Amino acid sequence: MRRLINQHPGRGSALLFGALPFVLILMAYLIGSAIRLQTNPNDKLLPSAASMGHAVTHYATEPSRRTGQILLWADTAASLRRLALGVAISAALGLVVGIASGAVPYVGAGLGPVISALSLIPPLAILPVLFIVFGLGETAKVVLIVIGIGPFIARDIALRAGELPREQIIKAQTLGASSWQTITRVILPQMWPRLIDAVRLSLGAAWLFLIAAEAIAATNGLGYRIFLVRRYLAMDIIIPYVLWITFLAYVMDLGLRRLSRKAFPWYHTGAGR
Repeated sequence: MRRLINQHPGRGSALLFGALPFVLILMAYLIGSAIRLQTNPNDKLLPSAASMGHAVTHYATEPSRRTGQILLWADTAASLRRLALGVAISAALGLVVGIASGAVPYVGAGLGPVISALSLIPPLAILPVLFIVFGLGETAKVVLIVIGIGPFIARDIALRAGELPREQIIKAQTLGASSWQTITRVILPQMWPRLIDAVRLSLGAAWLFLIAAEAIAATNGLGYRIFLVRRYLAMDIIIPYVLWITFLAYVMDLGLRRLSRKAFPWYHTGAGR
């Protein structure tokens, strides 16, 4: 008798089970929307699919009367630009600081407590400080993302570097490798897929900090648009924007996952990922 814990779904079954929760959520929303609209046709809490479709079409195809831009794409471009810059800086700093802390004991002793302390600071609590120091422009928003996810990436890379088998380090040194050569030829190549994992895990937090910064001080961006239209209770815009952000985050995660599998097959095969 095969136990349930030992059974694995096939590809078709996995897709079916994965899609089922989304179908149920969609059905629940449509039913709830129909009930509320039947009671009150002017209800704004759960707009109909047709209402959201009309609003999205307007924002995605018609230029704004004030700026002349197509708002959905202008907001998306602004948010993705800030997010990409913040995540790229965080990844670069996290990789360098993490490897240095995890591979060099003296560096780890000096930077470890600082990284741990920075990772415990609620980034949103210092957002006013960032606006005071860096102003209300792009810099403060990017810095918020870096402060929010940079220490997490650095700590994760430091832990992964410290977990590498000691035998690899000893063999490299036995063959005459210097500390720099050991880091660049033994440790660094093994940290690339782990860096991608760390970035994937931090994407949700990066979006959170971006939306918060745009909501407080911005003139464009997905977060700015959501908090701008909320004063009008425009759920037919807010819900599609939230779904669009979710889709963008999913595409980014999927792209990073496929990049990791294609570039570092040894990492996924060996670990069973």
